[in-house]
Amino acid sequence: MSLLGKAAVAMWWSVRAEQRAEFGDWHSHEHFPERMSIPGFRRGSRWTSTTDSEGFFVLYELEQYEVLTSKGYLDRLNAPTPWSTKMMPHHLGMVRSQCRVAASFGGGVATALATIRLSPEAGREAELQTHLAGTLGTLTQKPGLTGAHLLLTDTPKTNAPTTEQQIRGKDGAADWIVLLSGYDADVVEGVIAGQLSTSSLHAAGASYASTIGRYRLAFTMTPQDVAAV
Repeated sequence: MSLLGKAAVAMWWSVRAEQRAEFGDWHSHEHFPERMSIPGFRRGSRWTSTTDSEGFFVLYELEQYEVLTSKGYLDRLNAPTPWSTKMMPHHLGMVRSQCRVAASFGGGVATALATIRLSPEAGREAELQTHLAGTLGTLTQKPGLTGAHLLLTDTPKTNAPTTEQQIRGKDGAADWIVLLSGYDADVVEGVIAGQLSTSSLHAAGASYASTIGRYRLAFTMTPQDVAAV
């Protein structure tokens, strides 16, 4: 999975079982096409947790960081459709991070994904970023893996929460995010238990408070897919 741009929106949330069928319909057939119609959006992907029956991860890849504050995006966030207005309250425990892409290696879209939410220890930011960039750059050559990326949350300075945020309630945010994708889930698991384990990352400058998620691909879309409909 090679990231298609210099910025991204990374999101984690839960949807209860009774809403999941409608959520999948709405998110695939209305919400993704809407987002992919915004100038600067390059690709969207939705991932289903393999360890939490209610968990999802969604990634939007953006051409430039400035897309996050563009009129096209903010107009959508402040004018949700009736269906979006209905579904937003069912996004439980939302963590939404607006990010710059600090490092990105690999290509294609694979079926298995691990997300690691972490923070650097004070004063060790540069050390940790250098370590991660070097480590991730070598992982994509490993059989079973296809992509490895580092995102750094950089929330734009906005005046007020958007309409969508107001419907959901207060969103959380991650700090640093590592994404590791592959066509072999066992290999992905082995790396997050080894080179990208909490103890290994702590030795390189990360705090111990990391959160690891494991996912499988549910759906992906690009602007070209919308144009083809």
